[in-house]
Amino acid sequence: MEKNLKRVHLLVITGLSGAGKSQALQSLEDLGYFCVDNLPPSLISKFAELCSHGKVRKAAIVCDLRGGEFFSSLAEALEELKGDGFPYEVLFLEASDGVLVGRYKESRRRHPLSPQGGILEGIQMERKKLAELRGEAHKIIDTSSLTSQQLRQQIADLFGGDPGRGRLAVSVVSFGFKYGIPLDADLLIDVRFLPNPFYVEQLRPLTGEDREVQDYIFANPVAQEFLDKYLMLLEYILPFYVKEGKRHLVIGVGCTGGQHRSVAIAERIGVFLNEHKYTMSVKHRDAVRNRKGDKTR
Repeated sequence: MEKNLKRVHLLVITGLSGAGKSQALQSLEDLGYFCVDNLPPSLISKFAELCSHGKVRKAAIVCDLRGGEFFSSLAEALEELKGDGFPYEVLFLEASDGVLVGRYKESRRRHPLSPQGGILEGIQMERKKLAELRGEAHKIIDTSSLTSQQLRQQIADLFGGDPGRGRLAVSVVSFGFKYGIPLDADLLIDVRFLPNPFYVEQLRPLTGEDREVQDYIFANPVAQEFLDKYLMLLEYILPFYVKEGKRHLVIGVGCTGGQHRSVAIAERIGVFLNEHKYTMSVKHRDAVRNRKGDKTR
């Protein structure tokens, strides 16, 4: 390939059938990507060459098992791109078996690996076939609990900027362990050892975004010492993620219910990231859920 191919950034989308690849592709098209669905892997190099001769700077393609026997050559096609020094990323979309079965039943479509029925068997077979490719993915999104809008937002967060700028985008997500760990988290922090504002009556209805809750938590010297040491760790390791070419990092911060302690810590991490000029976002997954009458923390 010619050297000028390197100015084109290619995103390869793959994953489980029914996991949202078409929605992801539509979102990328809205972000200015030149998009092609169900491209045979054998044509990827030719597609990249064609893009390089035009004005395309960002391109996205979907390759999945709909391609039948052609799909087996995807790993070979990616190796060819890598050998040519062509910049690309692999986005892998997945969802739980139960969610995928429900989506297929709702759409009344047949699974590509189970044309005679047996949706669950087809899903499990596909998951096994894609296990190795999943391990090679640069980013994995589990869409089990995502709405269409939430998936679009994640795609925008991950790929909405200039892919050539080499900046690391960091998402900080507070959550409650009782509701499950965020499946896309790269780093996890358990802050259940900190003093719990839930047991202070006037603080119970508030969240970690409120000044009163933060003052209560950080009045404990252990909380402040922990935060200081963790921020020192982030200051040390984040440049190495950038050096390795990682574009997006998710930090999960969890307490029991996701309303007080995890929210307060996540907010302070967000301030740190902003001060250090990282592209960042802070989301509180379970804070609102807990304010709707949940009696246990």
